Amino acid sequence: MTGIPIVDAGMRQLSATGWMHNRARMITASFLVKDLLINWQWGEKWFMENLVDGDPASNNGGWQWAAGTGTDAAPYFRIFNPVLQSKKFDPDGNYIRKWIPELAHLPNEMIHTPWESGIVIPGYPGKPIVDHGLAKIRALEVYKLSKRREN
Repeated sequence: MTGIPIVDAGMRQLSATGWMHNRARMITASFLVKDLLINWQWGEKWFMENLVDGDPASNNGGWQWAAGTGTDAAPYFRIFNPVLQSKKFDPDGNYIRKWIPELAHLPNEMIHTPWESGIVIPGYPGKPIVDHGLAKIRALEVYKLSKRREN
């Protein structure tokens, strides 16, 4: 219940089936690690406990990549914009509609950002738990500070 439909859809899919599409895994991992500043190891552990296809090396490596750590990491400043990712990889909102039936009635142009419409959707957050733009700035500052401490 983050209020970000693509993230919530991925988490619901994982909870219901024990599986999540790789793109949803990357979006969700980036959101949890960069937007919410959750330790990547918490996400890695939770995913391993819930994935039916959980592979220790792949799961661990994927979370390190998303967090910008490890031997083959994405640059720490790579922060997925979940709304842009959603619009690009689920343009008609079919994935969101499947996993978040509360939003199924919304037109395509509203499904990725229902909070912008100003309508109340029973059972779904009225706005995201964090503002991605502000969260991105905060994450970059935290990561820059962390990199300075390493040196």
